[in-house]
Amino acid sequence: MKVEIWSDVVCPWCYIGKRHFEQALARFDHRDEVEIVWRSYELDPTAPPIREGTTADYLSAKYGWTEQQVAEAHTRVEGIAAQAGLEYHLDSTRGGNSFDAHRLLHLAAEHGKQDALKEALLRAYFTDNEAVGDHTALAKVAASVGLDPGEIAETLASDRFAEDVRDDEKRARLLGISGVPFFAIDEAYGVSGAQPADHILGALEHAWNAHAAA
Repeated sequence: MKVEIWSDVVCPWCYIGKRHFEQALARFDHRDEVEIVWRSYELDPTAPPIREGTTADYLSAKYGWTEQQVAEAHTRVEGIAAQAGLEYHLDSTRGGNSFDAHRLLHLAAEHGKQDALKEALLRAYFTDNEAVGDHTALAKVAASVGLDPGEIAETLASDRFAEDVRDDEKRARLLGISGVPFFAIDEAYGVSGAQPADHILGALEHAWNAHAAA
């Protein structure tokens, strides 16, 4: 069974969704027969490499929130993340463009390290507050999971895997995906959002049983 997951490395719900999926997969009887592929999705393709100002400034400008509303939203999401075993520091995140991070995820897929890099990028952004639109930061994170520094530098200095990222995003549009995370199971069943592990497990079991009965 193949599970394709559209998500962004600067999406707080995507990291929570990843943990919920992992919890569901750990309880799935056929987990060793599941192939996981991370697909590219940019929440803000127009973002600069590193966004100026604080996260609160950005959210206030985008949604018209007050400082108190931003603080309350951050506290709520950080609490949900903590329940999933994650440590978020949302006030200190360094937002920016994630296109190059997605290109590196395609590089990592060629070396069987895609899931490791996805985890490392999410942790770098939400826990360590690295600027994942910055090439120096990206190179450090990618090297930490065992990717070759020379190949990392070559990829970042070129447009390698750019079409792969765009193809993922085109497929998302064709599938009607308008928010992430989104889990597509065998291109037949979809789970949208950071659903609880029980819900995701139910979808995996339903898809497996339907496939077995076909």
